[in-house]
Amino acid sequence: MLKKILFILLFLTPFLASAQYGNKIKHKGSSGFVNKKNRPSRYIVLGVGASNFLGELGGANQIGTFFVKDFEFSMTRPSAALSYRYKFNQFFALNGGFHYCLVSGNDNLTTEPFRQNRNLSFRSNIFEASIQGELYFTKEQQGHLYRIKNAKGRKSYKLQAYLFAGVGGFYYNPKAKYHGKWVALQPLSTEGEGLDGGPKKYSRVSVCIPYGIGVSDAIGKDWSVGIEIGIRKTFTDYIDDVSGDYYDNASLRAQKGSAAADLADPSLAPYPTSLENPLGYRQTSTGQQRGDPTHKDAYMFTNITVTYKLRTHRSVRSKF
Repeated sequence: MLKKILFILLFLTPFLASAQYGNKIKHKGSSGFVNKKNRPSRYIVLGVGASNFLGELGGANQIGTFFVKDFEFSMTRPSAALSYRYKFNQFFALNGGFHYCLVSGNDNLTTEPFRQNRNLSFRSNIFEASIQGELYFTKEQQGHLYRIKNAKGRKSYKLQAYLFAGVGGFYYNPKAKYHGKWVALQPLSTEGEGLDGGPKKYSRVSVCIPYGIGVSDAIGKDWSVGIEIGIRKTFTDYIDDVSGDYYDNASLRAQKGSAAADLADPSLAPYPTSLENPLGYRQTSTGQQRGDPTHKDAYMFTNITVTYKLRTHRSVRSKF
């Protein structure tokens, strides 16, 4: 219930702020009057582009590293966003809305022997609701729409750059292909989650911290286009269903079935000599490292944005 309330608040906050400020600018005589130059403005923002994922699976041809050094360009997938921006003044805005992306990873894309032998893969849709504060470095330019020097007329914009950061919640559901079908991994407890001796079951709803940078420029009186690059720091390590150690595969098969056991350890055979332990067990044996819980997962967007400025009309109270 708490997570549902968080999602609702994240989306409604800009609208509530809009209503509050709208009341302040109804008439010139009110103490909350905002002059025309600095009064709030509202926008609808649509974004489409690409997304990528940073986690345990796939990555560079080396032992897993954190952040950009482990980036896998071939795993780039589509993303989309729809949001409502409430700009309080020339330099600060709130932007609340929804983001969607598809993320994936595959160990067969790396030549690092341990990761390649692990042979795990996944994909997941991510649905995010977030609210972000935006800090602008440039302000709206007054002047002619077509930027003719010294010409009077409608307002235009120069190139605007901004930083943003905020908070959000998201839903994910990692899946892997099994006998030609995509199977949800969380119910299978591939690392023994929720089973005797295993970690607790992870939730498919989590919190993220969005942050990034954007730029935009006008293509008309009410329209602008831009690009936005955003990263999501998350507080889960299970977007790819990989985090801890291998669970006893025979026990997993008995409790969860063949699909769970096969997807928990699809490692390659025969095993390279470098992956065999002198004591006789493989690197995928019970209790051996399967993931890296010291670093949480992350995902990111690069979106082309189209922004429409909503028309606003101030109401004027009669003096009589």
